Amino acid sequence: MTNLLGIVITILAGIYFYITCCSSCGIGVAEEPAKLVMVQPEEPEITSYPFSVGDGTFSYETEDNFNFNTSSSEFLKPLSPQVQEGIVSELKGYLTENANKVVNITGYYKEGETNNTAFPNLGLARANAVKNHFVAHEIPSSQINIIGEAKNEMVPDNEVLMGPVAFQLQEVAANAEEELKALYDKIKADPLILYFDTAEASINLSAAQRQKVAEIARYLDKVPDAQAEIIGYTDSEGKASTNLRLGQERADFAKAYLVQNGISADRIGTDSKGKQDPIASNATEEGRAKNRRTVISIK
Repeated sequence: MTNLLGIVITILAGIYFYITCCSSCGIGVAEEPAKLVMVQPEEPEITSYPFSVGDGTFSYETEDNFNFNTSSSEFLKPLSPQVQEGIVSELKGYLTENANKVVNITGYYKEGETNNTAFPNLGLARANAVKNHFVAHEIPSSQINIIGEAKNEMVPDNEVLMGPVAFQLQEVAANAEEELKALYDKIKADPLILYFDTAEASINLSAAQRQKVAEIARYLDKVPDAQAEIIGYTDSEGKASTNLRLGQERADFAKAYLVQNGISADRIGTDSKGKQDPIASNATEEGRAKNRRTVISIK
């Protein structure tokens, strides 16, 4: 009996020391399951670029700027009074007093935005929209350069890009006249040609054609008395009077497209030559398709 009692006491003592000593070092004790912590991704910070322009002792800046919806080339209105003041009073006055200066307008865009304009990229189209606003307030287009540049770090605010345009003042390039002459020769030698199907009612430009639109627009900006000329042609099918009318309609359609994309209507002339001056044989459908065209150049 004594031996049995001793065995029971020994077992109880072992259990006691196991619980009080071994559990403190974690041996044999089930650990609490680790909790899964969900880490929320940080929201990217919205970007906003101010209207800022300066040159030597001249400087103007405001936190507001031209704003654009994503995939749009039209800036949102109304502009803030501070931006309007910077254009109408400050920048206009500076350029009037400094005829040897030009302002570079750089429009920014993000890769992935949809470009439905006639310009090579949305940045250039946005810069052109801002340029037209400057011109409407009597800043000569000859003192404005437009540039397009990708800026993928921009983060919109509810689909609105805040200030995706920048401004820089510089002197007129020493070889500006030579560059304009070279641009004129390039446009005349290789004009923009649009081909039309019989019932086509839209214009979809290739990258090369968009570049030609930008070059024509640049030349018109820099040469005040220059004018774009659009001539419509048809194939030989149908009456001569009908073809003259159809060629004019195509030329007018192309003009409306350019005007929609920011080229002033009074800088564009249109005409029709109908079935005259074919560039291919009208005996084949392939040749007739080439003859149904609109040629856009400069005078």
